Amino acid sequence: MLVTASNSESDEPYRQTCEDALSAAAADPSFGLGEAEAKRRLTEYGPNELDAPPPRPEWLKLLAQFTDILVLLLLAAATISAAVWWHEGEAELPYEALAIFAIVILNGLLGYIQEARAERAAAALRQLSAMRSDVIRDGARTSIASADLVPGDIILIAEGDTVPADARLIQSAALQTMEAALTGESLPVSKDIAAIPDRVEIGDQRNMLFSGTTAIYGHGRAVVTATGMRTVIGRISGMLEKAPDEATPLQKELGRVGKVLAVTVVLIAATVIATILLLSEVRGFSRTVDVMLLGVALAVAAVPEGLPAVVTAVLSLGMQRMARSRAIIRRLSAVETLGSATVIASDKTGTLTKNEMTVRRIITASGCANLSGTGYAPNGQVELREAEPSDGLLQFEILRALTAAERANNALLSEREEGWVVHGDPTEVALIVAARKAGLLTEALDARFGRVGEVPFSSERKLMSTIHRDAERPERLVLVTKGAPDVLLVHCTHELVGQDAVPLTDARRIEIMTSNEALAEEALRTLGVAFRSLPAKLSEGGQFEEAMERELVFIGLIGMIDPPRLEAREAVGRAKAAGIRCLMITGDHPKTASVIARELGISMDDEVVAGAEIQAMTDEELDRTVRKVSVYARVNPEHKLRIVQALQRTGETVAMTGDGVNDAPALKAADIGIAMGVTGTNVSKEAADMVLADDNFATIVAAVEEGRAIFANIRKFLRYLLSSNIGEVMTMFFGILLAGTIGLSGAGIGGLALPLLATQLLWINFVTDGAPALAIGVDPADDDVMSQPPRPLDEGVMTGRMWVGIVFVGVVMATGTLLVLDGALPGGLIEGSGTIAYGQTMAFTTLVMFQLFNVFNARSDELSAFQRPFRNRWLWLSVALSLMLHAGAIYMPFLQKAFSTVSLSISDWLLCIAVASSVLWLREIEKVVMRRLDPGDAGAGSLDLDPDHVDAS
Repeated sequence: MLVTASNSESDEPYRQTCEDALSAAAADPSFGLGEAEAKRRLTEYGPNELDAPPPRPEWLKLLAQFTDILVLLLLAAATISAAVWWHEGEAELPYEALAIFAIVILNGLLGYIQEARAERAAAALRQLSAMRSDVIRDGARTSIASADLVPGDIILIAEGDTVPADARLIQSAALQTMEAALTGESLPVSKDIAAIPDRVEIGDQRNMLFSGTTAIYGHGRAVVTATGMRTVIGRISGMLEKAPDEATPLQKELGRVGKVLAVTVVLIAATVIATILLLSEVRGFSRTVDVMLLGVALAVAAVPEGLPAVVTAVLSLGMQRMARSRAIIRRLSAVETLGSATVIASDKTGTLTKNEMTVRRIITASGCANLSGTGYAPNGQVELREAEPSDGLLQFEILRALTAAERANNALLSEREEGWVVHGDPTEVALIVAARKAGLLTEALDARFGRVGEVPFSSERKLMSTIHRDAERPERLVLVTKGAPDVLLVHCTHELVGQDAVPLTDARRIEIMTSNEALAEEALRTLGVAFRSLPAKLSEGGQFEEAMERELVFIGLIGMIDPPRLEAREAVGRAKAAGIRCLMITGDHPKTASVIARELGISMDDEVVAGAEIQAMTDEELDRTVRKVSVYARVNPEHKLRIVQALQRTGETVAMTGDGVNDAPALKAADIGIAMGVTGTNVSKEAADMVLADDNFATIVAAVEEGRAIFANIRKFLRYLLSSNIGEVMTMFFGILLAGTIGLSGAGIGGLALPLLATQLLWINFVTDGAPALAIGVDPADDDVMSQPPRPLDEGVMTGRMWVGIVFVGVVMATGTLLVLDGALPGGLIEGSGTIAYGQTMAFTTLVMFQLFNVFNARSDELSAFQRPFRNRWLWLSVALSLMLHAGAIYMPFLQKAFSTVSLSISDWLLCIAVASSVLWLREIEKVVMRRLDPGDAGAGSLDLDPDHVDAS
């Protein structure tokens, strides 16, 4: 789609010079806006957001709870029942119809509350993952919510950022953006700051940045010219149709299960109605209405039509818990997939390590220097260690090395009241701190070496260069380069010795790389620094290219350490215990990667595969490699993608971390893409399924545990709900089919004899499918959740083992309920002497108690219900609430009339409880039998230690 510019005058920002654009916006490029002025403009222009569709009114959300076809049929039948009462006037009030109306309304309110909770949880997650922007406010760099941007704000855009608003570029360092969403142009667009005198289309406005586009290379500074609906994307938003939310695989499966159950139950309900009409002497219109009402009530009570909505609520609430643990889930499907992860492929820096880089050693031609101090406070000493007396040569080389490192740098270090504040890459911050320890201040270096250009870092080149004027030697420019030592040496022809550049011999290259290996053996991350002089006239063109990175003078090696996180080793151990293999994929030196991997327990051997080796491998060779190798070094994003694809081809479910623009393909290809919340780019976050708010590997493992717990709770919820509903259906179906056998056929009035009434079925559905079901959905994680192997990705939420348990419980419930009913009525298999109302009340109470006992059964298909039974206080509270509600239906006179119940004695209650508890004891016996028949399901003992799935180390 091609978007053209609107009718514009000469005051269009792209036609103005940088100075005019800043003046028009009343903005200062170095100070930015003051907070007070920013707030005033936010009030004037509104938030930087596109207009969203108006929210659905609350009354419509509530009304939607009553639009299900079965609920409408039930309401229609209840209305007819009320009309029959009004016509015949047999009772004081239409108690049955009123009870049905009340239960339907209460169920609707419960559904509305569940939906509202899910929406609030989703809104909270959106707030957590809201985009932020770097701006200059009150003369300081800060990060604010993108929604708070206003015209006149000075924004800082770097590689990987999503442009948050339309803006006029005022500084650019090889900045390139992708604008395909606006112009249809699939190639990157190079940006510059020059004014464009003529009117041009959007795609030719090279000095403008547009909201929603992405910076893929370089960096720049711009003044915001339009926000919200005033941006180009805002003007065309009316033409964009919001894509509907796609259901997750779990929601789709539950939808299919729900439909199958609905069809089955409706057929059973129709059979029940037909059986009653054929076998019972139903006389009169009112009795026929009662039969129809019963059939519809049975369908409503037994069909779990709210399954997808309740599961969504459980997922959303679980995602909120994960967010509080610093793992922000961006897609519901990721929660399902987390429990199936068999491999976690993680970056090293900042994820497995602390991301607190500190320069420890500098090696130059004349010796080395050790630096003391840790962290980002520039407190420490530089201790020179000369190989031999060098008359100050080493000191000069060290200062030159730190000067080059400080200049080839985009990080910021500033001291505020709360301490030292950093912005930018931790490696670059560490270099600034080291320079300060040597007495090199940024302000002084800016005064002599002002930057005029940059060749930005790229993961493919592994180099970064900046170009500076030399105030003391104006006839020249200085290019300084930093990067991977092995890569940098290829571009060097000389080496700095004291103040002289001497030819770099092959012998010295070997010595430098030997020193590099020695630093890596000490787990130090290494960088090389170099420089060259350029003619001053090159600055006139303003274009600086990679080709300038040649004939460099090598200055030295800088070794820095990023110590492993203390919690990372424990997290790696927990992941391995859960059958999850951990891989380290890093751009660092192979020796450094090997040392850190061994220290963390990722790999106990020294086998490391480098990116160059991956490049040379065929897919088949890489497939064999990823089965046994756990450490990969000197890799680029293309290698990451190939590793992910190879792991997937070998049957693994892969969680992959990434933070850069070029990591996006690997993050999308992974089963679970994990972006870094602190150091990650907006592009990587958009591509990811999960964002780590603390960039910590331990958070990934904690998220896997929470994901497994959420999925387990959904299974508990389904196990409870479906077994209880099947118990109700079986009770009604076999109660009517065996009416003559259990003494029910002669107990009815007017030829109609039923095990339970329609109102009683609906009450059971309300009392037991409400609070207890939700409480089991938030059950704490089982102790063995991280001792189990990963769940196969193709394994559905409903397994054969689950269905066996569900049907078994349903049979036990129906059998026990009908036996109690039989024992309460005259005749049948067990002689009794009660009335039909007494018998139905006993059956009613027994079935409720069955379901309340069953809620403890449903917590596991394998583990005993008596293992830590008091962990979930909400479950006990919900059971107590259900008991109180049911007692009200038994003893309160108004509810007795509504539900046709009679008061029960203590002995009656004890009988109901004793029979209902059988579902607990029988299920416990069945679990023991199943564990003995299939010990692989017993828990931790089932862990798969196949070397193809678990690192042999």
